[in-house]
Amino acid sequence: MSTAPDPEPRAPKPSLIFDDPLDQQSSDDTDRGWGERPGTDGAADLKRFLDEKPPHHL
Repeated sequence: MSTAPDPEPRAPKPSLIFDDPLDQQSSDDTDRGWGERPGTDGAADLKRFLDEKPPHHL
């Protein structure tokens, strides 16, 4: 009779999580999620506005 080694233990299957997803903060809830740059001053904001302004807003 041959004795085979025990198979390696498998990782447990992911369990279902029934938490309320609205209780967690998403990246959209932060300034960084909306593309804000931390630590900018008014001049940098104006330069960014002028750089990103569409051509029809001249």
